[in-house]
Amino acid sequence: MELQSLLERFAAAASAHDSSAFAALFTPDGSYDDYFFGRHQGRDEIAAMLDRFHVGGEDFLWEFRNPVCDGTTGYAGYLFSYRSKEPESAGRTIVFEGIARFTLRDGLIAHYAEAFDRGVAFSQLGYATERIGKLLGRHARELGQREEVAAHLARRPSRAG
Repeated sequence: MELQSLLERFAAAASAHDSSAFAALFTPDGSYDDYFFGRHQGRDEIAAMLDRFHVGGEDFLWEFRNPVCDGTTGYAGYLFSYRSKEPESAGRTIVFEGIARFTLRDGLIAHYAEAFDRGVAFSQLGYATERIGKLLGRHARELGQREEVAAHLARRPSRAG
């Protein structure tokens, strides 16, 4: 399956709240790293995560742009929007821009990860500044605990003074 077709099916299933179709785009052991909901492993967890999307929001639109793929790894920019059902922002349209990374295996998604500005999303959701600070602080700590970050920092040259 070419990446463009996969992205169209991915976005359509997410928007339609078709958790089964969404999860079927992943390998049985596939994983989805979501900036709001964390890591989910396997089709059942991925389907449950999409269900959580629709608890806090409705009227989703996910548009991928400029996809590139080498057959195993794909990237695409995206715009993502929805109408919030959260107490602080009920009825408000939330929109953010991000980049998605896909690791593919046998035409399915083995791993999905994304990057977007959480602070922009939290602000649109109407979260208090203190709450945003706590959430971003937690994400910063989680970043610092990742193995690849520790390995990266170990490769930094020492600098005196």
